[in-house]
Amino acid sequence: MNVTPGIFKAYDIRGTYPDQLNEEVAIGVAKSYASILKPETVIIGRDGRTSGPSLHNAIVTTLLDLGINIIDIGMVSSDMYYYACATKKLPGIMITASHNPKEYNGFKMVKQIPYFFTGDDEIARIKDMIMTDTYDLPESEQVGQKTDWDVMDGFVEKTLSLVNQDSFKKFTVVADTANGMVGPTLEKLESHIGNITMIPMYFEPDGTFPNHGGDPLEAENRLDIEAKIKETGADFGVMFDPDGDRYFVVDSKGRFISGDFLTAILAKHFLSKHPGAKIVYDIRASKVVPEWIKESGGIGLYNRVGHSYIKKRMIDEDAVFGGEVTGHYYFADFFHCDSGVLTFLIMLDYLSETGTDLTKLIDEMEESYFISGEINTEVEDIEAKLKSIEEKYGPDANEILRVDGVSFEFDDWRFNLRSSNTQPLIRLNLEADSKALMEEKRDEVVAFIRS
Repeated sequence: MNVTPGIFKAYDIRGTYPDQLNEEVAIGVAKSYASILKPETVIIGRDGRTSGPSLHNAIVTTLLDLGINIIDIGMVSSDMYYYACATKKLPGIMITASHNPKEYNGFKMVKQIPYFFTGDDEIARIKDMIMTDTYDLPESEQVGQKTDWDVMDGFVEKTLSLVNQDSFKKFTVVADTANGMVGPTLEKLESHIGNITMIPMYFEPDGTFPNHGGDPLEAENRLDIEAKIKETGADFGVMFDPDGDRYFVVDSKGRFISGDFLTAILAKHFLSKHPGAKIVYDIRASKVVPEWIKESGGIGLYNRVGHSYIKKRMIDEDAVFGGEVTGHYYFADFFHCDSGVLTFLIMLDYLSETGTDLTKLIDEMEESYFISGEINTEVEDIEAKLKSIEEKYGPDANEILRVDGVSFEFDDWRFNLRSSNTQPLIRLNLEADSKALMEEKRDEVVAFIRS
């Protein structure tokens, strides 16, 4: 089979349709998945991308022909898929490309929640099987059976069980779901969170993403919600990526709140309920995260980036919460998985319980912590560029960490560089002890990366 090797990532399989990833690849994925797990039953879901139905059909038909039963949960968000796999204690395949542009699609695979296929293990094996067209298929004389399951009500019930929605205070919230999978869930939730007035934006699932791109970390994709918040006087706005596993907030000033700040806020909330607990955070995070965890009496554990690595660390360390600066938030009570909808509900719980004014809190945080946010640069030879950066900055660093990419620590500033697992990019996260120094060092490092 003529396959693009680059579609096999650290956490999933992802590429452009139909040139890199198509029905032939989907058949190979299904055969490889069956060869590795030899499952009796598999849960299958997909997001709203236009290529989803055809790829879904290829996966389902192949598995059924191999005698494997299918529970088809249809068009769902990734956290609904996690709920389904966890509730049934079954493996699964989700057809999604997360926040990538509309021409992408992919496969996110579960062994048993919260354990996923990773590039270090099963995805590497899938790559080898597909590239060599060699499989170890299960033997069955019967065709598998397919059943359908609407998981919406169960998912909503589960997420609501983890908060005290009856105590939610009155908030007006602009919600932008980017024509992804979260809109129908928020519509379902509205009747259960009566004090919350939601102003919907782009709730209708549409795989062509007609209004803006799917990644809220890109400033251009936030312009509409920023304008709507100012127009309506809303208390804040929330955004979700197309498959719904990530969550983002824009405050009443139209100011995007970094994932570092949200991780710190949510960590403080969980430590008020679980004194002394462990919190996992990714290596890119601002020092606000470990400082707030320590001040709140918790134990902070920095970790390699990526959902499969964060989830494993949480289980190994019995942590109650985990956060990544890119908008993934993980909860021990939600199968150690990430969920945009649940994060939204937990933030409403926190703001209602504490009476916190979110905008004032961010004002205070921005007076003490100065972060660049994640800055992406397309680079032809990533390894060579990383080497040249280390040669420049390494000799003067107080500490160099290689937990994920490379992190440099200096007296009054610090930065992390890592390559993207899904695109040919170098990602920079930088922080300094003053705004002026942050801007100076940010511009300096970015210029060096792009030189």
